[in-house]
Formats: sequence, C-alpha cells, structure tokens
Amino acid sequence: MTETSRPAIWVALGVITCAFHLGLIFYGLVPNLVSRPLHMALVLPWVFLFAATGSVSRVSGWVITAIGVGCCLWIAWNHQMLRNQYGFLEGRAQVWLAVALLLIAIEGARRMIGWPLPLVALAALAYGLYGQYLPGEFGHSGTPLPSFLGTLTIAEGGLWGSLTGVSVSVVSIFVIFGAVLNAGEAGQGFMNVASAAAGRLKGGAAKVSVLSSALFGSISGSASANVASTGAITLPAMTKLGYPKRLAAAVEAVASSGGQIMPPLMGAGAFVMVELTGVPYTQIMVAAILPATLYFFAVWMGINAYAGRYDLKGVPEDERPGMRDVIVTSAFFLVPFTVLLTAMFALGFTPQYAACVAVLVAVLALAVDGKRGLDLRQWGTRLADAALSAGKQVAMIASIIICASIIIGVLGITGLGVKLTSVILSGSGGSLWPALLLTALACLLLGMEVPTTAAYVICVSVAGPALIELGLAPLQAHLFVFWFALLSTITPPVCGAVFIAAGMIGENWLKVALTAMALGVGLYLIPLGMIANDQLIALGDAPLAAIWAALRMAVGLSLISYGLIGKVTVLLRVVLCAAGLIVIFAGAWF
Repeated sequence: MTETSRPAIWVALGVITCAFHLGLIFYGLVPNLVSRPLHMALVLPWVFLFAATGSVSRVSGWVITAIGVGCCLWIAWNHQMLRNQYGFLEGRAQVWLAVALLLIAIEGARRMIGWPLPLVALAALAYGLYGQYLPGEFGHSGTPLPSFLGTLTIAEGGLWGSLTGVSVSVVSIFVIFGAVLNAGEAGQGFMNVASAAAGRLKGGAAKVSVLSSALFGSISGSASANVASTGAITLPAMTKLGYPKRLAAAVEAVASSGGQIMPPLMGAGAFVMVELTGVPYTQIMVAAILPATLYFFAVWMGINAYAGRYDLKGVPEDERPGMRDVIVTSAFFLVPFTVLLTAMFALGFTPQYAACVAVLVAVLALAVDGKRGLDLRQWGTRLADAALSAGKQVAMIASIIICASIIIGVLGITGLGVKLTSVILSGSGGSLWPALLLTALACLLLGMEVPTTAAYVICVSVAGPALIELGLAPLQAHLFVFWFALLSTITPPVCGAVFIAAGMIGENWLKVALTAMALGVGLYLIPLGMIANDQLIALGDAPLAAIWAALRMAVGLSLISYGLIGKVTVLLRVVLCAAGLIVIFAGAWF
C-alpha cells in the first residue's frame, strides 16, 4: 500500500503528531510529565497499528495501544499529583500502570527494531529488581519496588527522562523537517547538484552517489533510508556505465552511512549528545564538520583508486541535468537550509526553534512545482506524504529512545554504570588507548544488535565517564563513541546499509561488505585520529590548528585508501598503509 493510499485517519494522525511537536516549541510552557507521556501516546498507534499485518498483530495492537494511551493520558492528567509522590508509587493500581508502561515500551521497540534492544532493557530491569542477590561488587543494595518502578514511570528518571525529552523537543522537530523536505523536490535537488558537480569526472557516477548521499543523509540521518532513496537512482546509473556491482553497492552503502555524521542535521544521536554533554548543538555541528568532510574525502579518494583499476566513466553529458534544473531544484533545499542556519547562527535561535521556522518555509515550498510553478492540488498530496512520513519516523526513533531510557534509568538507580566504568578503567590498566580500544569493541558489538542511537547511548553511558576520567574532553569522548557506533552499517556480520544496497543490485552481500570496509576506512580511523589530533574538533576555537590537523589526516587517509584499493604491489601496499597510519597518528608531533 502506497503512502497516499493510506486511510485519511493516518494522515490526520500524522498532522496531529506534527502539530503537537511544533506547537510545544512555539508554546514552550508544557510540564515534562505532560509533554513526554503525550509524545508516547501519539507514537503508540504508529508502532502497534500502522504496520500491523496479521489478525493477531492487529488485535493485540489495538489492545496494547488502548492500554498504553490510557496510561499515558492518566499520567499527563495527574502530573501535579505525581510530582508530589517523588517517584514513589501509591497503591496496587499504580504498580500495575507502571508495569504496563514498561512492558509496552519494550514491546514497542521489539516491533519496530527486533529483539536485541528489548532484551537489554529486560536484563536491566531484572538487574534492578534482583541485583541485590548478586555477590561481589556487581550486587546493589536493593530498591523498594514502589520506588524502583515509580522512578522509571511517574518521575523523570526513566521513561520520561532527559533522553525522551530530546526525542520530544529536538529529534522529532528535525525528523519533521526532513520529512517535509523529502516530500517535495529537495531529493531531486540533491541529485541534480551532485550530478552537475561530479558527473563529468572520472568515476563520476560513483562520486554523484557520494555527494547526493552526503546531502540527503544530512537531513535523513538514516543510512538505510538513504540507500533506499538515493540508491534507486545511483545504483542503476553505475551499473549502466559498467561499474562492478559490488563496487556500486559498496559506494552507495558507505556514502549513505555518512549521513548520521554530516552537519547540519546529522542523526538522532547528535541531538541526544546535546542532552548528555550539555554542549550546544551548534558547537557539536561545528566540531563534526571536519571529521565528516574527511570521511567523504576518504571515500572520494577510494573511488579515484578504483577508477584507475576499472576505467570508471563519468555520467554522459546528455544524462546530466541542465543548469536551469540544477538552480530551480536546489532552491527546494537551499532556501530551508539557509533559513535554518541563519536562524541558528545569525539570530541566535535554539536549534529546535530554528528548525520549526524552517519547517514552515519548507511547507510553503511544497506548493511549488519545479516545472509548473504553483500547484495547490499537488501541495495537498505532498503535505499528506510529509505527515505520514513524519509520523512513522518519529515513532521509530521514539520507540528506540523510550526503550533505551529504561536502561539509562536502571543504570542511574542501581549505580551499575559507575561499576562498569570502573571495570573499563581497571581492564585498561588506567591507560587511555587500551580503554579506547575496549570501548570501540563494545560499540561494534552493540551496534551489530541495536540501531546507532541506542548503541551510542548505552556505550557512552558506560564508557563515557571512564574515557573522560582518563583525560578526554566530554565532547571528544562522545564523538568517539558515536562514530564507532556507526560501524555496524558497513561491518559484517550485521551491516544494514550493505544488505539493502546488495539486495537492490543483486550482488553477494559479503563481497559488498568487504569492498565497503575498504572504501569506508575513514569510519574506522577518523575517530581514533580525533584522539591523536584533538585539534580536529576545535574548528570553532582554533580554526587554523583544526584545518592543519585535517590536512594531515587527509594525506594519511589518501595514502591508506590507495594502499588498500589502488593497483599496486603488495610491498607498496604495505608501505602506503604504514605511511598513512604514521601521518594520522604521529601527525600531532609535526
């Protein structure tokens, strides 16, 4: 069933979802125990009913949705009374309400993303309830059941904690912004700009994929959505020009994975980082610019190396867009982006308020057709598509964040996070680099099982304090963990972006994954380079030092890309890779 063929009730719910979240930003005086439960109430129908297929799934979905919405509305209605309970449940009915909310949050995540994250949440709850019976340092003193469940469900220490606050007030706004842009011609604008800029170059079709995926990914924040959207155009274009299938799919997977680290929007994890670090989003965005640019530069150099091996051609001139098409379609994303950035940097608005203003501009842009001009009939269709897309994406991210909030809540109640931090510190012998490698391994293992945002939140809650205690700045530690949480998009055995790209082009996924790992070598090395060259993320404070660090790393990444991919002897391959590693990691000393 297509987006526009959905019953009108889903369009209406999508409009309500968008209006609620935008209204919160403009109004701004709604208590947390009202806005956050209402946020969950709005996403439950999308989670349990929208995608339900079988009769069992639909019936259970209706029951769960009714119970969940009822519980959320009860908390919002009684928020003043609950504040006076200080996280302590009163009466059996409140205990059952708390149990229902926790189970619904876990089941919602299971239906949206599968079992791994819900299993971690269940393990966390089990630890909170029975951890006092564990011997040794990992046991805890125990928490009374009414206090434990109450902290997670009627106070701001679990389901309604700061992570859910980020989902309500920041992530949802930018998701709506991306959905509105994608409902219009912004996506085509990205493709046209990329084709005009890189289509004529050697390996041009692959470079178009890199540029378009970087642009599209900056508003989607999802590697899988990026592959499905831009890949539908770039993959056939590359195969038509004779590109090896494994290379075409790898290029699309690697380029699409960079969207979550590419300003100005980045992925949901970046907004969570704002809450966890206390660093303003504008500073995080500025800090991320050079590492993200280096990532796509490394991919670009890898394509150059492949172009030399396979004689990869550019896009034929008759298939490249004309200048008028480039200018007209690029306006569909340049105007909203300009409004967003001007409101944030020139006018000093908060990121979420600036995004709200940009959403209103993007909504008006949906009424314009690049070829026919003003088209009000098409405007209605596009608005419906935007509302549906926004509702689904908000629900997807909210289900992950709300479930992850249970884990974070338990870590805080039981003190387990501090204990795990001490394990990392003792396991690394008090040295930074062993602790970094342990953290990177943990990120990779978690990222194989849960989405990037959840892997980042869990890893940084445990390892972040240890890395900071060993001398890293908070933003440096969080960016390091966030980058490594992305590894699973291209690293076997679970590599979502690779699976989608390989399926779209009909190639063996393992061949695609190995090629993607070589092309995406920057995803493995740049976060380590951020530690060896801490000036790299200091663009706002020391621009010259940051640019010099970026240039050194660019040279090192180029050497490694050609060493891995270029048509060279084994000896030269080893020399190039070794030289690249020396430049990256010893670059801080010269």
